[in-house]
Amino acid sequence: MKTALPDTDSAAAAELEALAAEIAHHNRRYHTDDAPEISDAEYDALVRRNTAIEAAFPHLIRTDSPSRQVGAAPAGHLAKVAHAKAMTSLDNAFSDEEVEEFVARVRRFLKLPDDVEVALTAEPKIDGLSCSLRYEQRRLVQALTRGDGTTGEDVTANVRTIGDIPDTLPAEAPDVFEVRGEVYMAKADFTALNARLATEAAGSGKEARQFANPRNAAAGSLRQKDADVTASRPLRFLAHGLGETSAVPGDTQAAVVETIRGWGFPVADGFARVADAAAALDCYRAIEATRADLPFDIDGVVYKVDRLDWQERLGFVARAPRWAIAHKFPAERAQTTLNAIDIQVGRTGKLTPVAKLEPVTVGGVVVRNATLHNADEIGRLGVRPGDRVVLQRAGDVIPQIVENLTRETPREAWHFPTHCPECGSEAVREPGEVDWRCSGGLVCPAQAVERLRHFASRHALDIEGLGITNIENFFADKLIARPADIFRLTEQVLLARERWAEVSARNLIAAIDAKRAPPLDRFLFALGIRHVGEVTARDLARRWTSWAAFRAMVAAGVTARDAMLQAIGESDDKLLARTAKELAAIVDTKQVGPEVALALIDFFAEERNDAAVEDLLREIAPADVVHLTRTSEVSGKTVVFTGTLETMSRDEAKAQAEALGARVAGSVSAKTDLVVAGPGAGSKAKKATDLGIRVVDEAGWQAIVAAAG
Repeated sequence: MKTALPDTDSAAAAELEALAAEIAHHNRRYHTDDAPEISDAEYDALVRRNTAIEAAFPHLIRTDSPSRQVGAAPAGHLAKVAHAKAMTSLDNAFSDEEVEEFVARVRRFLKLPDDVEVALTAEPKIDGLSCSLRYEQRRLVQALTRGDGTTGEDVTANVRTIGDIPDTLPAEAPDVFEVRGEVYMAKADFTALNARLATEAAGSGKEARQFANPRNAAAGSLRQKDADVTASRPLRFLAHGLGETSAVPGDTQAAVVETIRGWGFPVADGFARVADAAAALDCYRAIEATRADLPFDIDGVVYKVDRLDWQERLGFVARAPRWAIAHKFPAERAQTTLNAIDIQVGRTGKLTPVAKLEPVTVGGVVVRNATLHNADEIGRLGVRPGDRVVLQRAGDVIPQIVENLTRETPREAWHFPTHCPECGSEAVREPGEVDWRCSGGLVCPAQAVERLRHFASRHALDIEGLGITNIENFFADKLIARPADIFRLTEQVLLARERWAEVSARNLIAAIDAKRAPPLDRFLFALGIRHVGEVTARDLARRWTSWAAFRAMVAAGVTARDAMLQAIGESDDKLLARTAKELAAIVDTKQVGPEVALALIDFFAEERNDAAVEDLLREIAPADVVHLTRTSEVSGKTVVFTGTLETMSRDEAKAQAEALGARVAGSVSAKTDLVVAGPGAGSKAKKATDLGIRVVDEAGWQAIVAAAG
């Protein structure tokens, strides 16, 4: 994972785009598919990286930013229902100091004197599936999973089979009352379920379905189409709070939980009210000491501000409440033997080494694989097949190796591959990066679906009707593997597929044919070249104006790259940095620095990518950039739009500016020439004024456009 932040808008935008896609993928794997691929710690690192870049480049925050998302979209086989009150996630703390800072933040936000007690509740953080139970007139009428926080899956019929959940509430309960908690499976029940499934499979001659851990078992069992299957699974429920309610039964979190307990809902043993942060940490250590003996899995302790009126004042920030935090446990550890190291290729081309282990039980789960993160981590640990290693379950999901016990034992070193194991393309690493990536973006099967989705997306070629579902299905059936294949689809091929009618087939082929002469900038963006986002693609297209000129520049760059020789004593990273600087001079495009230039030339230097592009060009012909000859007072200048635009969309405004020969930027700097400020314009308009930059309103902008026409 990078430590230094990007130094340009284009690099930051490209990394934010990649992080949004990667985090969304892992959200789906965890929340929707119940099959996580990375540890909680690795996921948290991705989120923190995204947060850090957004803090440095707030004008680049995406509408699909992970900081604005909760969970993942509900799966398709269950009905989707909006929550009456959003189900948010929790921020995490990993140390005593972070817990103390959480309480200090509460004090600062509420402006509390030092002598005022900030009481908290503390309870075990159950590793289950979040669920909201809605009672109307004291009868259970609906049960929803968390989903994406605003919309969940309707699991009412399935929840009615769980014995811990009452069908009715007592007479004193409010008319509307939502209880929120976790559906889980006890450790012993999980073991028994896997054993039963194995026995049943052996009797039928089928491959046994085996759940990885109790959390996955609980989630998979609750989200069945058939409630009878759920009824056959030993699910339990623990309550921890409220959703929407017509009356709150108490003034504090502790009082509400005790009321819920009195109405028949199980509450986790260990729930307590504590006076301050020190007492909360004592509670954490007491719960941690009994963790192994608990009948269910937990991965930390949740603290909540006890006073409900304070919770109301504190409110929420982005995707989490200010009044609650999850204090995560350190990982559990065990020893085993490393049998082999495999390389997995991710959807964005990242090469991740995975340790194949002699099976060992850690925290009640049999572990066979562990992440090794990257080449630098392998070098730090000095691991080789045959070594005895210590591993830990970080966040109780996918383990990682933390120590090599036999690194001094003579054994041949293991070398990170120089080529992608999936497609054979060259593996590349940018200066300052720790990750190696497959350079065969257009040809690597591991990246194919994501690359095809990007190619057809709205800001790339914008092929209407070719969404992710069709792409996944076409790829699975070997109809498309590379972008050129999209343009070889026919109505006859589509009509031979199930559920494809003549009209829909004709419409899709027409939409594809309509994109056979895309603008050069959209074509470049659609190729999915690392760090080449929409703005950079536009800058490149304007600089080189035609595919022929751009291609000639790229050829010169590839020749220069291949001719670079490493000086005596020069490190690999210094050679890369020197190469990148020379390539930036060849690319010769404003706003395109060494990092972007290196990624651009690396892409075309990979022969498989180059062949895939040439194949694509047999189907389409990118349109040249036509420079306008009409005069405009903003031609060649940099324009920033801020605030709310009332007569046009932001996309239309950008298009107008670009048509007049202006460059649209996302932030105000000394290089900005004009700021168009709509209602609600804040810091950008103020900064422009402070810098002496001209600021106009929307009407003023339209006057500039009209004068140029």
